[in-house]
Amino acid sequence: MSSFRIRVEKNYLGFSSGHFITYAGAEAETLHGHNYYAAVLVEGELDQNSYVFNFVTLKQLLRAICDRLDHRTLLPSGNPHFALTADEAAYTIRYQHKTYVLPREDVVVLPIPNTTAECLARYVAEQLVAALRAQGHALTSLRAIEVDLEETVGQRAVCRLDLP
Repeated sequence: MSSFRIRVEKNYLGFSSGHFITYAGAEAETLHGHNYYAAVLVEGELDQNSYVFNFVTLKQLLRAICDRLDHRTLLPSGNPHFALTADEAAYTIRYQHKTYVLPREDVVVLPIPNTTAECLARYVAEQLVAALRAQGHALTSLRAIEVDLEETVGQRAVCRLDLP
């Protein structure tokens, strides 16, 4: 029995974003940024075209996800350690003695508990699966999608989503 995987990794599949994470509620990093690079690995059976999945489609969808995160401050909506509020012009983040006010257009609020590399990798993987399904891909021949998210050289998180 054969097993197949394809991997898409290009220098343009990345994004530059600001963030900070909380540690056990008592500490938070200072607001800072990273130049993230994303790669995707897809595992599955060969289809009628004798490939696991179309490289072009994967590159386009992953790039669109990266573009939505590029040059933004990433905020988690599910972090219980700070208060996130919004009005028509700005997001306000309060954490202990700190208050950040950021223009709405400079922020992406993500449905994650913290903006760790691990949570971001899972978010990107889930967005990729949703985008594939939205385009009508049944994904029946695929077993898994894995997103590798490098936040700095030598420091990365990987999220694997097993597909039913």
